[in-house]
Amino acid sequence: MSDTSTEYGWDASMGISLYDKIRQDMKHAMVKKDIAVRDTMRLIMGAFPSLTVSITLESGKKTTRVKKPEEITDEDLHDIIRKFVKSEKTMLEIKKETTSDYLELLNRYLPKMATSEEIEQWIRNTVDLSQFNSPMQAMGTVMKHFGKLANGNQVKEILKNMGPS
Repeated sequence: MSDTSTEYGWDASMGISLYDKIRQDMKHAMVKKDIAVRDTMRLIMGAFPSLTVSITLESGKKTTRVKKPEEITDEDLHDIIRKFVKSEKTMLEIKKETTSDYLELLNRYLPKMATSEEIEQWIRNTVDLSQFNSPMQAMGTVMKHFGKLANGNQVKEILKNMGPS
């Protein structure tokens, strides 16, 4: 898989939806007989039916239906991929390993996480820590800005180390 690593993956600048890129990479992996990538794409695509929309039936009863391909957002797919990443990290912890080809591949389809430097820089430029009794109280503000691109524990560490300015 290492020689094909640049062919697979996604980021928003590609001008293609993540949904289309996953399908494209699946076909590409099948042609190349790249079993690991093919199986990973199948796994992600197999989770598509878990993406649902709430609807109300004529009877007034509330239910859900599976999203149509055009309704699936990049964020929906990021959530699916994050679930796989989380379970793979758990498996690697058990095996006392740090990474796997599978984990590396999944991560290529997620937006890049903010680095500690980027987070700290944003806090210094944007947040007036003197408004808070302790830097930790800025946690909500920081997490709201970075959303899923920052890890809560990482932000907590950064804030702890910043201390009162």
